[in-house]
Amino acid sequence: MKKLVRYPLILLVFLLPLARLHSAERINVLLIMADDFRDFGGAFDRNVVKTPNLDRLRTRGTSFERAYVQYPVCNASRTSLLTGLRPEQTGVVENNTFFRQKRPDLITLPQLCKNNGRQSHAFGKIFHLGGKNDSEKQQWMDAGKSWHSAQAYEATKVGKQMLAGRNVTGEQLKWCEWGAAAGHDDDQPDGQIAASTVAMIEKLGDTPWFIGCGFMKPHDPFIAPKKYFDLYPLESIDPWHDPAGTSPVRKEAVGFGELGAAFGKFTEAEWRELFRAYCAGTSFMDAQLGRVLDVLDKNKLWDKTIVIFVGDHGYHTGERKWWNKNTLFERSCRAPLLIAAPGMKGAQVTQSLVEFIDLYPTIVDFCGFNSPHELAGKSLRPILENPAESIKECAFTLVTRGQKLYGQSVRTHDWRFTHWSDGKTELYNHTTDPEELHDVSNKHPEILKKLTIKLQTIPKPQL
Repeated sequence: MKKLVRYPLILLVFLLPLARLHSAERINVLLIMADDFRDFGGAFDRNVVKTPNLDRLRTRGTSFERAYVQYPVCNASRTSLLTGLRPEQTGVVENNTFFRQKRPDLITLPQLCKNNGRQSHAFGKIFHLGGKNDSEKQQWMDAGKSWHSAQAYEATKVGKQMLAGRNVTGEQLKWCEWGAAAGHDDDQPDGQIAASTVAMIEKLGDTPWFIGCGFMKPHDPFIAPKKYFDLYPLESIDPWHDPAGTSPVRKEAVGFGELGAAFGKFTEAEWRELFRAYCAGTSFMDAQLGRVLDVLDKNKLWDKTIVIFVGDHGYHTGERKWWNKNTLFERSCRAPLLIAAPGMKGAQVTQSLVEFIDLYPTIVDFCGFNSPHELAGKSLRPILENPAESIKECAFTLVTRGQKLYGQSVRTHDWRFTHWSDGKTELYNHTTDPEELHDVSNKHPEILKKLTIKLQTIPKPQL
């Protein structure tokens, strides 16, 4: 009979961290992004839009119902998320500046994973897509530095055929069109992105990886295969209507420029058509998400993969007669965030305030990395372990309006306070007014003073 070996307690204390470290080294990271995908609220309600695969992912992880972007525009938001820095720090505050023009030596989140031995691949839109030729497009995707490979996609010849659709602005805004497309899912970029993501996961097998799966929908143009429009009969669509008594706001806050002029001319039928198309695009994206979740099921990867699903920012679908992002209202600043992580419970919902800059330190935490620079956010692990936990008192979002005016907004549990650089302010009480219909800044000077101090804790943008 073998003699039982009793290891000293001190040896066990030493070995346990090594076991955790080995486990962290094998964790995969799957970052799934949806473009212009807002959180639920207003007319865009869970009872209206059909997202069975998002519902499926929620059962696996934690839903963050108060997650806020740092700039509600694609390039600025994605740059902030992927560098772990606020736009006030990156200098990227619009869609026309490649982030390495401002901060050439920053180590991005996928780059950090790549530098630590993971295969790193991007499919679709993770960084903002730009450039006129293949070389410029690869640069905008940060191929080589952040990724071993990065690929963008376009619709097939069949997928470009529209069975129904039109531009609802009479071509005033070229992007503002919807279309029920011919063909199948893989005739559209999102179908191809899902297929490529699945193929790469299958190919890599047990090799640790970071994969970015960047869906293009429900971003404009509002095109999806016809079968997804069929989910939403036009007569069943009830778009948002601003109630009487909604507080007016300055033009720079919402309704500005040629967009505001075009939206102001929309008929009820046009709001209805656009809202239907947005819902169709959402369900199309959701179906592609399901294909990616299937491969995680098939290969039993949930126990060694941290899965993050985000929308890159929110989106107005008619609130304050706006059909876009780039405002400091809740509908633009708040976006979906779901995380399923190894060892964490599923089907959790949290009301804790978080920011998208918290995703970088979360991956650093779970994967056992060292931060390559000082990060602006905090790890979300405490909330994943206990949804009632809180890691911060407020979340911040920035917008700029040209070279002279900017607004910074702070969201607390009960309030949203927006301060414009020319001194004008807005204040909304989320306890009584979750849709931010009534500006009460002239009624609560003590709240304005308190939240002004909060805003002073973050940098000012360099315009």
